Amino acid sequence: MPKPRKELISLEATPYYHCTSRCVRRAFLCGSDENGRSFEHRRNWIENLILDQAQIYAIDIAAYAVMSNHFHVVLHISKNKAEAWSAQEVIERWNQLYKGTVWTKKFLDGETLTEAEEQLVSSCVSKWRERLMSVSWFMRRLNETIARMANEEDNCTGHFWEGRFKSQALLDEKALASCMAYVDLNPVRAGMARTPESSDFTSVKTRCSKAKTSVSPNHPFQQPSELLNFAGNPRQDMPDGIPMRLTDYIDLVDWTGKQIREDKRGHIDATLPAALVRLGIDPEHWLYMAQNFESEFKGLVGSAYELKTKVKHFCHGKVRFRTSGLRSCQKLLS
Repeated sequence: MPKPRKELISLEATPYYHCTSRCVRRAFLCGSDENGRSFEHRRNWIENLILDQAQIYAIDIAAYAVMSNHFHVVLHISKNKAEAWSAQEVIERWNQLYKGTVWTKKFLDGETLTEAEEQLVSSCVSKWRERLMSVSWFMRRLNETIARMANEEDNCTGHFWEGRFKSQALLDEKALASCMAYVDLNPVRAGMARTPESSDFTSVKTRCSKAKTSVSPNHPFQQPSELLNFAGNPRQDMPDGIPMRLTDYIDLVDWTGKQIREDKRGHIDATLPAALVRLGIDPEHWLYMAQNFESEFKGLVGSAYELKTKVKHFCHGKVRFRTSGLRSCQKLLS
């Protein structure tokens, strides 16, 4: 039985989560159906929705890929960012998504509030602050908006998604890197692109395009502002960002993409990318994860040590919490 989303999210364990949504009844999110009707134009507005919505939430986009009948996002929850917002900023952000209340409107207009109204405003701000850093609320809003737009275009009603989004908690750097590469290489595996940098509507193409015009592509301020930046290899006083160099990640994804092409299957280059060497992942295991991440791992993904150490954060009062996929984590990520 699927676990509730609240049992798959724990900021104490990790701020990184891989989420996927797939269309129901073989509906087309993008691509072309059997009648030749094209839905390719949807890729652009889905990509924009993902990136624009992240500017409102305290959630950063680490990776994404928009496919024919599903999409992937790797999300980073920025709790510090949400906690730094003033009450006014929380309300203004929430009002970009949903209607506020009479009391919050009076607060924004600078009107004098009674003590009871101040308490109501404080309660709303507290609740909305939590929701603005919630993976569930982020995906709920995103999927609802996409479904409404697609149903309006198709002139129909009813379910557009096959169910609630699927979520995987990424507990360590190995899990994060392999999941991001898996997401970015979706078009290459599907035969839609020959190289990562030519994979339309993916985060890796956005990063590559920016890197080509940057003097120092590893500098956070010269990376795409709409995506979570690469902060460099782990060190003391680590700034916010993905714990890896951008150029190392691009080399790693490019190398991986070459190995999983039909004419390169089974071939392992003797010169491994620096990121793969530093992460200490066996090349054969890495290639397998880059092609089978979703099917091989379940809700929690990380080394066996991280899994056993952090699983307590997902128990939520339960005596036991079943850690599906532990054997795969032991084999591939330990």
